[in-house]
Amino acid sequence: MELKPNQKLDIKELLKDLESYRPKRRGWHWREGVGEKRQIGKFEYYDSSESLKQSQPLPAAKYFDSIDPQPQPVITTEIASGRFEDDIRRMRMAAWHGADHIMVIRTAGQSHFESLIEGTPQGVGGIPISRKQVRAQRKALDLIEEEVGRPINYHSYVSGVAGPEIAVMFAEEGVNGAHQDPQYNVLYRNINMIRSFVDAAEAKKVMTWADIAQIDGAHNANATAREAWKVMPELMVQHAINSIFSVKVGMKKGNICLSTVPPTAPPAPSMRLDLPYAVALRDLFKEYRMRAQMNTKYMESSTREATVTHVLNLLISQLTSADIQSTITPDEGRNVPWHIYNIEAIDTAKQAFNGMDGLMSMIELKKESKELGGKVRELKERAVLFMEEMLEIGGYFEAVQAGFFVDSGQYPERNGDGIIRKIDAGVGAGTVFERDSDYMAPVTAHFGYNNVAQYGEEFVSEPSKLIGGGTFEDPSKIIYIDELDETDNVNVRLEEVKELVGTTKIKPEMEWRGDGIVHLTMFLPTDIRTAEFAALEFAKKMNLTDCEVIHKEIMQEAEGTRVEIKGRLNMTIDTTTLVIPPKPEELSEDELRKDIAAKPMKVVAATVGEDEHSVGIREIIDIKHGGIEKYGIECHILGTSVAVEKLVDAAIEMNADAVLTSTIISHDDIHYKNMQKLHDYAIEKGVRDKMMFISGGTQVSNELAVAHGMDAGFGRGTKGSHVATFLVKKRREMTNED
Repeated sequence: MELKPNQKLDIKELLKDLESYRPKRRGWHWREGVGEKRQIGKFEYYDSSESLKQSQPLPAAKYFDSIDPQPQPVITTEIASGRFEDDIRRMRMAAWHGADHIMVIRTAGQSHFESLIEGTPQGVGGIPISRKQVRAQRKALDLIEEEVGRPINYHSYVSGVAGPEIAVMFAEEGVNGAHQDPQYNVLYRNINMIRSFVDAAEAKKVMTWADIAQIDGAHNANATAREAWKVMPELMVQHAINSIFSVKVGMKKGNICLSTVPPTAPPAPSMRLDLPYAVALRDLFKEYRMRAQMNTKYMESSTREATVTHVLNLLISQLTSADIQSTITPDEGRNVPWHIYNIEAIDTAKQAFNGMDGLMSMIELKKESKELGGKVRELKERAVLFMEEMLEIGGYFEAVQAGFFVDSGQYPERNGDGIIRKIDAGVGAGTVFERDSDYMAPVTAHFGYNNVAQYGEEFVSEPSKLIGGGTFEDPSKIIYIDELDETDNVNVRLEEVKELVGTTKIKPEMEWRGDGIVHLTMFLPTDIRTAEFAALEFAKKMNLTDCEVIHKEIMQEAEGTRVEIKGRLNMTIDTTTLVIPPKPEELSEDELRKDIAAKPMKVVAATVGEDEHSVGIREIIDIKHGGIEKYGIECHILGTSVAVEKLVDAAIEMNADAVLTSTIISHDDIHYKNMQKLHDYAIEKGVRDKMMFISGGTQVSNELAVAHGMDAGFGRGTKGSHVATFLVKKRREMTNED
């Protein structure tokens, strides 16, 4: 199976022979070429990594030879539609935009149920997850990474009371990264402390064997605390505990990633608060990797607001370095995980990093200043003191039992609102037992002494040889179970949308194939409460169903409210029935400039009749707007409300090559009547076959313009390059130069 850029990913083909598929590689992959200066297009980049073989550049890239520079950090996208077959399609889109860390996470009201539940909802951060889902997505990513030309890291959660089992399955199935932090289980899931740390030791050992990169969960403290900017010393302690625990288990420091999250967001003075914290982390944890992420605590339903915070966070990453840059989709704040916002978040990171390329070669942080250096030192001192007090009272378990963690006071201040867990309580309490002295576990990546040396020293490093190899060495021993649920599985879901797969029929979609979801924005001149319900009523009048308000924002209390609606459009369109006009031809800028330089061109333009609109003609003419002037065409604009006779007479007097008219007013077809009048007068003056005549406007079509005597008509969406291309090609035709 091979992917082609102009062909859709075939899910049914992907699922064939899945029971015998093996991942092509294992282990985490960091971007290559980082730290090298490289020439990309017309620019030299200081902070890029190797380019992709195939990708989707930023929209503005067309002005820069369609280059697509890839930033230094691994770029994350978090995908959570709950249907793995649709997530796979989103993965491909994300990879083309530059993501190489695909996290499959939980989502509101959805799950990954489609076959055997391998583990429990405690297993992977809230998602019951199946081997089939993981294998299908890893198989898809194996294909996608060949298509884009860069390895892609696949990631999920190793947490909860099924953590070790999930770690084994991830190692078997080629998962490359995972969240693993026993403190997350203890503090936020109330899993018994002893059980959590014992499980973590086993899970981390397996992850180490599989070279899986680990991301911790310390950031959850400042996403949970009432005043997150006060828990920064505690965050450092949490990072330290998980990091050194992982090292003691055997994990290499280069695979241990601290999940760093800025503790504030505007309107707080976030840069002054967040930057010292970022610097302090990098000072304390020089040997480890940094994974930068937005703080979802402050994420509301405004995509604009989330994007601004995202960019500020990216600036901190650029100023202090990030090995992995997470791109939380703005829609996490409104629980609508849509394709487009995954892509927008990736592009936001790519665009910001591209724009900041080389920033640190021009500036440096004032680490000796009181505002930065002083605060960095203070944060580190508070963290060390926190750790010392924790050790004095008996260690981490006792500190949690005493409510040290996620207390909203800035250490050493305490407000008494920390999370309290008991050592002998919580999920899984009493389920850890001391091993018998003759306990023997002949399996790979097992934590602790397992009594295999009695069978020979050669088995100490490879105990699974005693059983002819385990599933890590011999994947054929893996038991693969396909579908168990007759009604909730991928085959049933694909059957429900079969008319949209491999056919010419399409429906709008935002989350799942053919879900029919559309997104509307409207402004209503009323108060926010009235606007919300009025918007729902308008959506119903548009024949949308399942309507919800996903964002509302006061523009001014008395004057009105912005409302965003999601709704379902129960309609399918067959694309073969669409009347699609030919795409406007565009010669390259170089070819247009070369032609005009070799044979100069002069045009006369005006808004004709009684039309006073001038914006349209300016958009097509002015160099500021990318108009035809930029190609070297000499332009003379006569103004607005110009009589057609005056326009033709001026063109004759100036010996112009072309006449351009613009018209917005169209009542009584006056725009086409003026075109015919222009044509007729040009014939009367004997110049119709010597000049080119073009008309444009929002209500103009090429067919009707030609029918009324014009050489071409240009409607809504026309750019200067379209008009310049027509002028050059038409002149060649008139002079027999083609």
